[in-house]
Amino acid sequence: MTDVKPAKSEQTRTLILETALRLFQERGYDKTTMRGIAKEAGVSVGNAYYYFESKEHLVQGFYDRIAAEHQAAVRPVLDAETDLQKRLAGVLTAWLDIAAPYHEFAAQFFKNAADPESPLSPFSAESEHAREQAIAVHREVLGGSKAKVPEELREILPELMWLSQMGLVLYWVFDRSEGSERTRRLAERGAALTTRGVTLARFRVLRPLVHEVHELFTDFLPGMAQAASARKR
Repeated sequence: MTDVKPAKSEQTRTLILETALRLFQERGYDKTTMRGIAKEAGVSVGNAYYYFESKEHLVQGFYDRIAAEHQAAVRPVLDAETDLQKRLAGVLTAWLDIAAPYHEFAAQFFKNAADPESPLSPFSAESEHAREQAIAVHREVLGGSKAKVPEELREILPELMWLSQMGLVLYWVFDRSEGSERTRRLAERGAALTTRGVTLARFRVLRPLVHEVHELFTDFLPGMAQAASARKR
């Protein structure tokens, strides 16, 4: 009996999340309420709030799901490839494959997520778990490659690579080309440019510039600043 309850609990949580994502797509994020989600899912409002404290927490559940699916999807390329450009391109393409079914949903709630003060922002404290999972993928992209990376840059480069991915995501949100073909081409070219940048970072004269770029983001993006402070402590 003890094995049944966790399974049922997870099923209920998944049902609520799936229902919320569908309603966000159909009605829009702003017009969807927790009461409406509970009704569609066939659970009590109290039960819905038990699993997710708010609509924002439902979106965090979506972020966590995407991050977990992405970590699994990148295994074939990361386990077999050592070329940095191919590893990065494979990781970015895998994210686009996983996110494809949610393209319209992403456009629906982007106006909320774009607000740096919103808990839906990928830079918010609430998004820390999904953000750290994504940065961990880029840390593995870099660490498992044959590229020679100065030790002093190994910690900050994965964060800059993730920030580059966020730029790609922003482009993807508004990309209406068939199969997001333009975004996919941008991913390939972005991977090539990032690889070139990592290669150039081997030269000592350019390393301060990498640090300055990283400091710029950590100083002005709330979530990045908090993460940097936590690491220092």
